[in-house]
Amino acid sequence: MKRKPFNVFIIEDDFRVANINKQFVEQVEGFQVVGVVHTGKDALSYLERAHNELPNLVLLDVYIPDVQGLELMWEIRKKYNDIEIIMITAANEVDTIERTFRGGILDYIIKPVDFERLKKTLQRYVEKQKLFRSKQEMTQEELDTMMGGFPQILVEKDQIGSELPKGIDRLTLEKIILVLKDNDSEGFTAVELSKEIGASRSTARRYLEYLVAIEQVKAELIYGDVGRPERRYLIK
Repeated sequence: MKRKPFNVFIIEDDFRVANINKQFVEQVEGFQVVGVVHTGKDALSYLERAHNELPNLVLLDVYIPDVQGLELMWEIRKKYNDIEIIMITAANEVDTIERTFRGGILDYIIKPVDFERLKKTLQRYVEKQKLFRSKQEMTQEELDTMMGGFPQILVEKDQIGSELPKGIDRLTLEKIILVLKDNDSEGFTAVELSKEIGASRSTARRYLEYLVAIEQVKAELIYGDVGRPERRYLIK
């Protein structure tokens, strides 16, 4: 039985940005936008009317014209504590960011929104819900993964050491791992991965062979109709 989508409510005063965020959310499987409003007053009215079927997630901007600062966030948190909040805002002051995390937000994304960044947050939300629904108790490892901010990265720091080999960048490595994980059934050749991450084939192959060397990825030979066999790489 297919699970019903998670409902997302967008509170954003900029009509253009609100529409972009809506399009981004609805590109992620398992999510649907159930409402978009542009003021704090309309946001609270919507939530009051929807009390029998509240949204699972709220995307909230700090700068809403008819409310001061983080008042709306605290109001939602106080009245609707089952709703997860993702801040999507241009506000990048450390004090503001710190106060939102004290309020128990799920994530904080600084504008302009990058689709892949938002997608990772939504995927993390899904994994979090799966964990909560499938278990009565959790291990420390499961909790650390859930709290880490992203889906589980298969290469942990203690596995790859404090210093990576020359030519291997940690951020690029983690990006490649996420790409491989998202396509774990089919994997990638070096050519396919290079197109996916916007790098050269030699760069993609260097990272893939490093992951093979530390036994986080396996390589299989595939044979085409013509020419030499290629290596296809899959997450173990």
